[in-house]
Amino acid sequence: MVKIAPSILSADFMRLEEEIRAIEKAGADIIHLDVMDGHFVPNLTFGLPIIRRIAKTATRPLDAHLMVTNPQDYFQPLADAGVTYVSFHPETVFHVHREVRRIRELGMKAGVALNPAKPVQDVFPILSELDFVLLMSVNPGFGGQTFLPLVFEKIKMLKNEMTRKGADLEIEIDGGVTHTNIGDLAKAGVSMFVAGSYIFQSDHYEKQIERLRCSVN
Repeated sequence: MVKIAPSILSADFMRLEEEIRAIEKAGADIIHLDVMDGHFVPNLTFGLPIIRRIAKTATRPLDAHLMVTNPQDYFQPLADAGVTYVSFHPETVFHVHREVRRIRELGMKAGVALNPAKPVQDVFPILSELDFVLLMSVNPGFGGQTFLPLVFEKIKMLKNEMTRKGADLEIEIDGGVTHTNIGDLAKAGVSMFVAGSYIFQSDHYEKQIERLRCSVN
C-alpha cells in the first residue's frame, strides 16, 4: 500500500491550520514533520509547541523526522502529543538500539533515518527492532532539492537484508519524490513517500497527490 506523506516544511506557515486541512482533504495518508535544530542540519524549522498545535488539528498520523542533535529529548513529548512515527539519525545518539526501544516503549513506531552518504548496512544489526527505515534521497536541511538516484542501490540492499532476516518493516523515502520516480521507487520496495514542494508548490494538492498514486500503478 502506497502512503503519501506531505511534508509541511513546504507549507505556508501563515496558514498552517488551513494547509493541514487542505492536504488531508486532498488525500494525504500521513503528515510529515521535519524537525530541524540548526545544528545537525543547516536549517531551523519548528519544535514541540508547533507540533502540539499541529496534533490538535490533524486527523492523519504524524511522522516526525528528527534532524536534531538530542533526539531522545523529544521522544516523550512526541508520544504525549500523539505522534505515530518517529525517526532519528543514528550518529546523533550513543546507543541506537536503546533509543529505538524507547520509542517503541512509548507506543510509537520507531525508525532510523539515513543521509545519502550513510551506508545502509548501519541499520542491519537492528532491523528486527525497527518499524521503518527512512532513506534520505537528498541531503537534509532544505526542501525542493533534486532526487539522488544512488538511493536505489540502498533500497535494493535493504530489501535483500530484510528478506534474509525475515524482517517486517516499511521503507520510507524523503527528498525529490515526484510522479517521475515514485513508480520505480514503489517497485523497488518503498511504501512511504514524503513529498513537500511537489505538492505544496501546486495550486491543486489533490491533483498532485492523485498523480503520485496513479504513477505507481
